[in-house]
Amino acid sequence: MESSVAVAKPKLSSAEKKIIEMVIDALPSENSRRAYRRHLVEFFVWHKLEDRPELNKALINKYVKSLRRQKLSSATINQKLSAIRKLASEAEDNNLIDSKIANGIRAVKGVPFRGRRTGNWLTKEEAQMWLNAPDVKTLKGLRDRAVLAVLIGCGLRRAEAAILSVSHIEQREGRWAIVDIVGKRDKMRTVPMPSWAKQAIDSWTYSAQIDEGFIFRRVNKGGNLMGECFTDQAIYNIIVSYAEKLEKQGIAPHDLRRTFAKLAHKGGSPIDQIQLSLGHDSINTTEKYLGVEQDLTDAPCDHLGLRIG
Repeated sequence: MESSVAVAKPKLSSAEKKIIEMVIDALPSENSRRAYRRHLVEFFVWHKLEDRPELNKALINKYVKSLRRQKLSSATINQKLSAIRKLASEAEDNNLIDSKIANGIRAVKGVPFRGRRTGNWLTKEEAQMWLNAPDVKTLKGLRDRAVLAVLIGCGLRRAEAAILSVSHIEQREGRWAIVDIVGKRDKMRTVPMPSWAKQAIDSWTYSAQIDEGFIFRRVNKGGNLMGECFTDQAIYNIIVSYAEKLEKQGIAPHDLRRTFAKLAHKGGSPIDQIQLSLGHDSINTTEKYLGVEQDLTDAPCDHLGLRIG
């Protein structure tokens, strides 16, 4: 069944809603709009709990301290700060706050990164356990298996999986693929799909009678579809629930994306092809996903096939 934890929808003032829309309207990327909206809603909820003090540099520094107490990663805190800086700029442009205050907010320092956060990977055996974990005798289990299949089998981000539609799935060059999926920074790519992931999707869509629109939908306790959309937070909740079930706490959706890359690389797939599937701009990012380290016992130079006469 779906998560039993009910989260009350934040009650924002009309002014707060208006300034959030100003910020969102100024962003070109759908992914950025979604993230900034979430970050700003969280900030205004915190602001309300603090009795809505004046917006200034000192307040934002206090907010950063509260985020650090939650033991959030440096990257997450800095993303939230980016949204607040953008908020200050839009408020200044619309004469809602003084330029001196806006400059002070923009001057709030981000949290420095300490070391490299490598993430987690599943072994091949563990990944197979995850794919076998959902109860496929239920509609929810069929959906969950299909979600896991596109994260592990195709390396999609959870936001990409949430917007995956029936029209994305096409045959290209004799194989199934996710065609023209739009990811971070509105970059479009085509991702090859293993036959078993297509089978998992087909089992779910056939049972749920989905032949158009978004592939993943909510399922209520009675086993009935609810609505025609799914959120990336819902996918996060699914992964967390299976992590608890399989005693793999700490595994997040992005770790399944890393697992896709790691298993593909171990299976002999070239790094540049993995990079294309993941949609990375830099191969260095892909190498971080793989946890690639220099092998001095079986180095690239040992495979050149050259000699000195």
